[in-house]
Amino acid sequence: MKAPAIFSRGRAIPALFTIFPMLLVLNALPAAAQEYDRLYIYTENYPPYNASVSGKNFAHTEDGITGICTDMVKEILSGVDYDYVLKMRDWSLAYERVRGRENHALFCTARTEERENQFQWVGPLASIKWTLFAAPDSDITLDSLEDARQYTIAGYKGDVMSDYLIAEGFEVVTSVSGDQNPLRLTLGQADLWVTDGVVGPLVAKEEHKITGLKPVLVFRETPMYLAVSNQTDKSVVDRLQSSLDNARDAGKISAILAEYTR
Repeated sequence: MKAPAIFSRGRAIPALFTIFPMLLVLNALPAAAQEYDRLYIYTENYPPYNASVSGKNFAHTEDGITGICTDMVKEILSGVDYDYVLKMRDWSLAYERVRGRENHALFCTARTEERENQFQWVGPLASIKWTLFAAPDSDITLDSLEDARQYTIAGYKGDVMSDYLIAEGFEVVTSVSGDQNPLRLTLGQADLWVTDGVVGPLVAKEEHKITGLKPVLVFRETPMYLAVSNQTDKSVVDRLQSSLDNARDAGKISAILAEYTR
């Protein structure tokens, strides 16, 4: 079959001769540009680590998301040449969306023994303290986690702390959004609330103007990472980790943390 002709300046040029140079250009492009042209990165509304600028539990662009871990991840991404999309969704939805999909990632994700083989890890970024809070007027005291078995605990669906307590047989009532949990304490709908030691008082104050929550027990501390799907090429993960290491060596990561904690 004869190749169709393309007209240029009044002369007919066989299409084959115009396609061939284009193929040469495409073959000359770096492998990374062809294979890893876009990363899809998700987070949740979990201030001060990740926060929606609008105050809602979702955001469609990076400009609508801020926070400690968010700024760290943006710094990592500035050190690589990948195009990316950054979105905020409910944690359980984002978690399931990332798993099993190439070039997908999720932050800030607690790196635990149970999750170790579910992702590839870039980090650490920050750490969370697993804390049980009681209402301001509560007289609950705990000497150990076992002492909490007699109480109803408010949690956040899909959250590592809530999942851990459920697996250990504690009575945990979870919701898709954790914002209502401090209100549950004051209304007597739950005796305790499991959350991060920094996040708890902040959410209580900003969402419900509740102050004076009592941290009755800190029972664990875990580092948080950018969790990358196992389907993503390891070279991508290595480049992201190298970018983080460079940013940390340059003092940029500690500067981000200091900005939010001073």
